[in-house]
Amino acid sequence: MFSKRRWLVQVVYTLLFTTFGDSLVQMCGHIYPESPVILPIGSSFTAFCVLYDTCPYYDKVHANQIFWKTKNVIVPKEQYHIINQTVSSITFNDTSTLISPLTCNILVEGNIEQNIYGIQIQLGYPPEKPENVSCIVIQLEKKKIVKRCTWEPGRNTYLKTNYTLKSAWSNTNFPDCIPEDVNNSCTSFDDVTFFVRLYVWVEAKNYLGEVNSSHIAFFPEDYVKPLPPRNLFLNSREFPTVLRLSWENQFNEPPLKLKYKIRYRSADSTNWAEVPPEDTESERTSFTIQDLHPFTKYIFQISCAVSGMSRYWSDWSKEVIGFTAEDKPSKGPAVWRKITTHSSESWTLELNWKMNPSEVNGIILMYEVTVSRRPPFSLPIEVTHLNTTETKLILNVKNGMYEAKVTAYNKAGKSPTTVLLIPATNSKAPVKNIIAFPKDDKLWVNWTAPKDPVIKYIIEWYEECDSLNCSTDWQQEPGTKQGTFLKGDIKPFKCYKITVYPLYANGQGEERSTQTYLQQDVPANGPTVRTKKVGKSEVLLEWKPLSFEEQNGFIKFYTISYKTVTGNETVVRVNSSESEYPLSALSKDTLYIVQMAAYTEKGGKSGPAFTFTTKKFANGEIEAIVVPVCLAVLLSILLGVLFCFSKRDFIKKHIWPNVPDPSKSVIAQWSPQTPSKHFNSKEHIYPEGSFTDVSVVEIDADDKKSFSETDLKPFDMLKKEKNASEGHSSGIGGSSCMSSPRQSVSDSDEGEPAQNTSSTVQYSTVVPNGYRDQIPAVQVFPRSESTQPLLDSEERPEDQQVLGSDSSTPRRHYFKQNGNWNDVAAEGSNLEKLTQISPINEEDAAGLQASQTWHSGPETDEQGAALAGVFRPSPEGPTVQLEAMGANTGTDDEVSKSYLPQTVRQGGYMPQ
Repeated sequence: MFSKRRWLVQVVYTLLFTTFGDSLVQMCGHIYPESPVILPIGSSFTAFCVLYDTCPYYDKVHANQIFWKTKNVIVPKEQYHIINQTVSSITFNDTSTLISPLTCNILVEGNIEQNIYGIQIQLGYPPEKPENVSCIVIQLEKKKIVKRCTWEPGRNTYLKTNYTLKSAWSNTNFPDCIPEDVNNSCTSFDDVTFFVRLYVWVEAKNYLGEVNSSHIAFFPEDYVKPLPPRNLFLNSREFPTVLRLSWENQFNEPPLKLKYKIRYRSADSTNWAEVPPEDTESERTSFTIQDLHPFTKYIFQISCAVSGMSRYWSDWSKEVIGFTAEDKPSKGPAVWRKITTHSSESWTLELNWKMNPSEVNGIILMYEVTVSRRPPFSLPIEVTHLNTTETKLILNVKNGMYEAKVTAYNKAGKSPTTVLLIPATNSKAPVKNIIAFPKDDKLWVNWTAPKDPVIKYIIEWYEECDSLNCSTDWQQEPGTKQGTFLKGDIKPFKCYKITVYPLYANGQGEERSTQTYLQQDVPANGPTVRTKKVGKSEVLLEWKPLSFEEQNGFIKFYTISYKTVTGNETVVRVNSSESEYPLSALSKDTLYIVQMAAYTEKGGKSGPAFTFTTKKFANGEIEAIVVPVCLAVLLSILLGVLFCFSKRDFIKKHIWPNVPDPSKSVIAQWSPQTPSKHFNSKEHIYPEGSFTDVSVVEIDADDKKSFSETDLKPFDMLKKEKNASEGHSSGIGGSSCMSSPRQSVSDSDEGEPAQNTSSTVQYSTVVPNGYRDQIPAVQVFPRSESTQPLLDSEERPEDQQVLGSDSSTPRRHYFKQNGNWNDVAAEGSNLEKLTQISPINEEDAAGLQASQTWHSGPETDEQGAALAGVFRPSPEGPTVQLEAMGANTGTDDEVSKSYLPQTVRQGGYMPQ
């Protein structure tokens, strides 16, 4: 058993061996063959691991304890072979799977893996035969020429392989050429001998083999690559289409001669043009190039090679720049016009012209513009010389057709004149079937030509925009064409309107237009939708079409999606030509969310969401309910009014009975200041001091039994007098005797009956004793200041039939004078009659005419009867005895009305 200390020593030994090998420690084994081992890929290989008997660091180990590993992978034991107790071998039938390093290992105490020895194995291929050996003679400098050969080395050997270029002439070998950094070329700096045959081959060698390429015969003069000519120079010689190129050669090896290639291009072009090779075969140092464009910047280059069988041309020389001379313009300006109509007889003509730079041939100094009427009246209207490319004129259309002529001038001369007819109308045939579409990243316009011959076409286009001033461009094409590319700056995602005008010898054809895009995309923004009209179950949506800047393509269709807050979404498709759309079958009084999207051929873009709420009632639905209800109410009111009108007498009787007007009472016509106005006597009827005190007494209804039948008769007479006088006296307030006003029915806060309310005002008539037998011509009714209620017989006419006949009759009012009830007549009272009257109505007046309670004889029907009240005491209690006054034999107008006095002061009347 290993001690702990020995186990640590073994670990350290293993680490040192792994790091430093056998240079520092004693090895316990060895592998044969020794490292490094180079093997062909795919070959078989056998290795042997030999154990040493003298290893002092661990106990005796047998060969069957050895296991092999390739890198970190244990090799299967089927490949092991135990030769003896100290030797173990391993065999690999295919080394393509062998991974370096290969190690033999054992397990020591503690099951620790111990490496004994390891070798590095390198796999590779032997070199292949080099192929395609070729050589070239290169001129590096004017006096320095080298030989450079190249070859194809074949497949990668994965091993270090050495290549050597060998050459020989007859029986003489030249020094070998060994590549420095590459394995497929080698440059020899030895002098090159021309007009000799050299044999050249390549030798390849590595650890696994050696091989030589085929020998090639090499003639140096046939493989020369000279330096290009230098010091190039261009001269125009004042010819607008000719330039002369001269140069200096750098290769000079007689008798070898050179041949040349010359190429050129204009400064604004990328395409090179070459001089034909047959024109430059001979030895030279200059060459003249013709058929160039006038006043154009050109760039030239030249290359050379050895005449004969030479296979290599020199590199192109440095560029040289030259200009051709000016020439007069080859073509006239392209002319077009814009016409603004001010009236049917007047036009504003805006002429525009431009020239192709390739046709200018110089610098334009000026333009000559002539506008005239067509022959036979060809006298010019205006001739101007301009250095701009536009002008404006005012033309009178009544004068017929006009023609505009434009000529350009430069230093070399003038251009051909361009004529543009300006007709009053485009009366000629137009082109047909005009279409435009993208092609080769440009816009191609195609059309069908009219039957009549066309001199030229004008293609006009502009970018569609929402403003009025959209920039316009145009170009002119020959009459033989039926299609062309637009030559302006065409942008993607922009809509262009293209118009084609055919121009004839005697007029102009009608225009035809189309719209197109160079490239389309999804819209930049979606439509913004809003409501135009909202109903109960429908809504009318509207939106503005997208601007041209927002469309980015042709709008194919719209989609409208709408939903409630919690409902499913509904999507409808709308034609692109529409600007409004109705939605139906919606729920009433519901919030909806609607969103709209516009689609091109590339896709769609949604606009902002919009909300709306449907109405609770449809239009006219409220009116349909309210109007019938109002009509029914008005009809009910009308029927009620008609009913009340038909029952007006009944209603008037129970609600507002007729009340006499106090202003029409006789007492309203009397004034105490003018008594002579109402009486025949010149003296005062009512002398001062002729009245005594009058008091009012109340007697219960039960007391009427104490009256005798004789005593009750005067009250019947009193009733008649009261009824007779009610037509002249009103129970309504407004007294002339300064009493409190009478409270009407409508003013009463207590809601008392009209009969009770009217009893709060009483009237009285007082006649002086000294004139018993006289009756005033005009009856005077002074009003008392008493506020005592009227007699119950006056308040309730139904109780005035027989005094004391009903036990339910309320208390009656009586009077006393000076505290004595029966001495009024005996003491010579100044009162001849004393009575109290309450207002009466028409029914009471009718009852008065029917009453026959005063006398049983005819005297009861006579007018002018007088009544005097005398009060006497009765043994049974206070009673009232009425004494009749003597009646004068006067007319009916002289009948004296009697009233019961209420409160009278001695010495006169209360001021009115």
